[in-house]
Amino acid sequence: MKQNLFLSKILNLKQLDLGLSIPSDEYQIQMKGLKNKIRDLTFLAKSKNKPVLIVFEGWDAAGKGGAIRRLTSEIDPRLFEVHHIAAPNEEEIKHHYLWRFWNRIPKIGHVGIFDRSYYGRVLVERVEGFASPPEWSRAYEEIFLFEEQLQSFGTIIIKFWLHISSDEQLKRFEERKNDPLRRWKLTDEDWRNRDKWQLYEDAANEMFHKTDSPKAPWLLVPANDKYYARVMVLEGVVNRLEEELKKN
Repeated sequence: MKQNLFLSKILNLKQLDLGLSIPSDEYQIQMKGLKNKIRDLTFLAKSKNKPVLIVFEGWDAAGKGGAIRRLTSEIDPRLFEVHHIAAPNEEEIKHHYLWRFWNRIPKIGHVGIFDRSYYGRVLVERVEGFASPPEWSRAYEEIFLFEEQLQSFGTIIIKFWLHISSDEQLKRFEERKNDPLRRWKLTDEDWRNRDKWQLYEDAANEMFHKTDSPKAPWLLVPANDKYYARVMVLEGVVNRLEEELKKN
């Protein structure tokens, strides 16, 4: 397992090895150690007055929610907030698209987690036509400057894309459809989006290349194996926090 994909700096979804996996026993051991480190590092960020912003993007059913639950399980509940980002409401749509995210950025010493994010401008809004080509084209620079302002405030930014294959997504959709307790998570829109898989993949690859930076890097996670993905997410958070917090 100890192949750190983040060190290779892959920024193209087709280059990810979706066959990577981890045995259950090793998963349990690694997760325990990583959760303990995250608990300690978030307390350290608090003591240094460092805000932490963690962004999750990826395919429907890629496991973002499960990864977030494991990530936050050992963090002091007073120190984090998870924002589940849906389509903008009636009030939000009257403002610049970044307005609702400015209102959710973490305060000093706290962790803010976006389940979906402002990157929707260059993903779903681009692919579905909710933003015009001039609007989503200039969003790359707007987002870059937005993150640059957060960094100037001292915010540590960590960005994940959880990647699964189309076949794995279909399998998970079918499992949800047949599970009364999880059926609510599956919508007609989820099924329709599968028809635009290549458009979304092209948009994501362009997004990585135009918005990746040393201080706000994208970390692409192979997520066909949920255990592997969760370990990689927690490991990515630990690596980034250790790297940034030792600077001050």
